[in-house]
Amino acid sequence: MSNLAKDLMTANPQCCNADTTLNEVAKLMVECDCGEIPVVDADKKLIGVVTDRDIVCRIVAKGQDPCGKTAQDAMTQPVISVKEDCTLDDVVATMEEHQIRRVPVVDASGCCCGIISQADVALVASERETGELVKEVSRESVAH
Repeated sequence: MSNLAKDLMTANPQCCNADTTLNEVAKLMVECDCGEIPVVDADKKLIGVVTDRDIVCRIVAKGQDPCGKTAQDAMTQPVISVKEDCTLDDVVATMEEHQIRRVPVVDASGCCCGIISQADVALVASERETGELVKEVSRESVAH
């Protein structure tokens, strides 16, 4: 196995649009048993991601009603992604640098074609590499 992003990723992840309601985004997370939904435009180009934490921190914790909000209101952008031909080392380096537990994968045209989680990395990386990834992603970051 070549350990490229396209070999590691979960292909064709469930995506949503910027105007998808947060209730619908949350339902997609439950149905797909995942904590992140990529946000794409009409051409399927990746424009952001919504995590369960985004919904809690950006909407609920601020006392806003998630029922009246959309993916656009909670999504993280600009979005960090990797290309489908990136190596495992590049994927891990990206996740560590940006302290993210999941990273969307895009094809040559910028369309979302997959997603890679820490668990996906753990299945193919050494215990040392996996431990380092978890350590780096979990380290305390300096507040902005």
